Amino acid sequence: MLKEKLRAARELFKDINIPTSDAEHIVAYILGVERMQLHAREFEFSSDQEREFEELLEERLKGIPLQYLTGAAPFRYLDFQVGPGVLIPRPETELLVDAALVEIERIQAALNWSQQPTSIVDLGSGSGAIAISIAFEAELRGMPVQVVAVESESEALSWLKQNIAKYEVDVRVVESRVETALPDVKCDLVIANPPYIPSELKIGIDLPKELSYEPITSLYGGRDGLDAPFAFIDAASRILKNRGLLLMEHHETQLAALAEKINLDFNDLVSFNDLNQRPRWISARRLARSVSNG
Repeated sequence: MLKEKLRAARELFKDINIPTSDAEHIVAYILGVERMQLHAREFEFSSDQEREFEELLEERLKGIPLQYLTGAAPFRYLDFQVGPGVLIPRPETELLVDAALVEIERIQAALNWSQQPTSIVDLGSGSGAIAISIAFEAELRGMPVQVVAVESESEALSWLKQNIAKYEVDVRVVESRVETALPDVKCDLVIANPPYIPSELKIGIDLPKELSYEPITSLYGGRDGLDAPFAFIDAASRILKNRGLLLMEHHETQLAALAEKINLDFNDLVSFNDLNQRPRWISARRLARSVSNG
């Protein structure tokens, strides 16, 4: 019976270009088991579970993201609690965490592993996927870090604090707009995934329908998508130490404009592709500031 329902759900999803694996994720969520267990043993729904399955199936068919239905989004080695009001972490963003860990290791090696913590600021932290992953994985590697997560939206802050509590990581939350955050701070590394979608791209036409359920303020970065990324670059320029590293995700069409902006205060700009080989994120080092004689 359950297998028949699962097969029918896969066909429904396939017809409207929803990943068929979502049906398995929904079933596993209702049963409280790992998805791969569905292939290892027989399961059946209770009457309440069958009712819940039909309700979740209907909501997914409407376009509500799977992660909002199950309340969880996998990101690297952790599952983050998510729901309406916070951006769903994407696999592409995991690459920024890799780069951050490489930079932390470089800094620690340069300090001869003195246990002086590397300071990291995650601008526009949202669910905390980036900040928490860095803190969690750096601790596993024995690399001391001080991580600050900057977020201004109240709903996102709620999810951020829940996820910090869930994993008991040492991440300090600063409730502030990026433009005015941390006025007296200087850090080693700034990492960010700002809103960068150009407003001319329309959800349901140019973009997947599922995005209509995520917070607009976390998606759109202005008419050409560059308003928010430029603000994040200005903030990074202000709070980074000399030769500190900026890691930032961006839209695939924005590399040239971002390079022009970044080259005012940064050098060593490097562009990186995402999993689909499209320009998706950059790294750059803060130029040394001149010392005033006045």
